[in-house]
Amino acid sequence: MTPSTRTDVVIRTYGPGQVEPLLDTIADIWADAHPEIVDNPSASTDGLSVPALHRQVLGHLRHEGFTLAAAYAHGSMVGFGYAFPCTPEYWYGQLLPEIPEHIRAGRLMGLCELAVSPAWQSQGIGSRLHAALLKAINPEWSSLLVRPDNAEGRRLYERMGYRYAGPYRNTPEGPEFDLLLLHVVSSAA
Repeated sequence: MTPSTRTDVVIRTYGPGQVEPLLDTIADIWADAHPEIVDNPSASTDGLSVPALHRQVLGHLRHEGFTLAAAYAHGSMVGFGYAFPCTPEYWYGQLLPEIPEHIRAGRLMGLCELAVSPAWQSQGIGSRLHAALLKAINPEWSSLLVRPDNAEGRRLYERMGYRYAGPYRNTPEGPEFDLLLLHVVSSAA
């Protein structure tokens, strides 16, 4: 099915108690958006998989302020993103000393996932999902991790205003990600 227009896409937000019934659907979208991982799981050394996504989302549901934004076209989910407010200590890990104090002191949103089905990509849906998360959480700063080899994702995040803050590992032996930061400009300013 070919997408018609972006105006056909509706964005809905969900809180933690509403997410579990959507897990399989968001996992399917995530898998469609990441064929390089799903089609060749032995090539992935960073623990990314559909079962890992399920565990990750279920673990993140405990964070106060958790928000899932989902994009629907013609009644079917075609994209999603989720984020939650978090502390600098939780999000920045070993990079904390390198993050400037004015950033560490601000309200922070950790953007964990943003995925759009391939047939619906490059139509502004990812940007709309991101905007819905920013509106729901209202942070001063947003941060995310991106794989260094994810050039397409990196270009999207840079267009949104994210800037490289440094290399990041979840564990000392884990894969290296790029930590990106966005200063969120209040619409009231």
